[in-house]
Amino acid sequence: MQRVTSRQNPRLLEAARLIASSRDRRKAGKCVLEGEHLIGVYLERMAAPEYLLVVEERLADARIAALIARMPSQDVIAVSGALFAEIATVPADVGVLAVVPTPRPAVPPPARFHLLLEDLQDPGNVGTILRTAAAAGVEQVLLSKHCAFAWSPKVLRAGQGAHFLTTVVEDVDLAAWVASFRARGGLVAAMVAHHGADLYATALPRPLAIAVGNEGSGLSAPLAASADTRITIPMPGGMESLNAAAAAAVVLFETVRRGPN
Repeated sequence: MQRVTSRQNPRLLEAARLIASSRDRRKAGKCVLEGEHLIGVYLERMAAPEYLLVVEERLADARIAALIARMPSQDVIAVSGALFAEIATVPADVGVLAVVPTPRPAVPPPARFHLLLEDLQDPGNVGTILRTAAAAGVEQVLLSKHCAFAWSPKVLRAGQGAHFLTTVVEDVDLAAWVASFRARGGLVAAMVAHHGADLYATALPRPLAIAVGNEGSGLSAPLAASADTRITIPMPGGMESLNAAAAAAVVLFETVRRGPN
């Protein structure tokens, strides 16, 4: 383990850049995981991080010590709480962060249960939807080019490890994917706020892809038109629409309630 006090340490400088800049994260092909839970999921599902930054005062914490024990000693850097707070976007009492390569999988062959995200802009929404999708057993989440970056700190925090429990693929041409998926016998259901078929009265057999659109404008007209069906969540209370993350949760778990088919 290294104990570092200089702000000019190359790894500290790199971690600070990655946290601060989406451009740097994309250019470097790396992202930052904050907190022992997220890092623990990564270790279980993926591999060892490139390195850990640990607050010295938290070295005796059993959960953080367990992470350290699974790392090569040269890849663990201990820093003061004050120095950690200058780098991280979370409080020093979180205790640990990790730098990891950003997974960039190619679009895999279709599975049974998919979620398509078109141009969602809010990182919190994207992360929450990924967490819900993983909990619902969605096998693939495909994001359009103009969605919020799935590996930003805000999305990762909201996802709470979901990124490593389902396949997340970015920069997907959703229109082309939908055409191919339907040609293979898959069903695509487009979520629309109004004038769609009642969610609770619509068959949703698998293989299934559920499409969710931008927070303000919803799905683009071409993508909505390419779906097999448009579905709307009944809202007897009179609200115009639900938050994108809430709407996705309703539809995904209605599909879970019906069971695999």
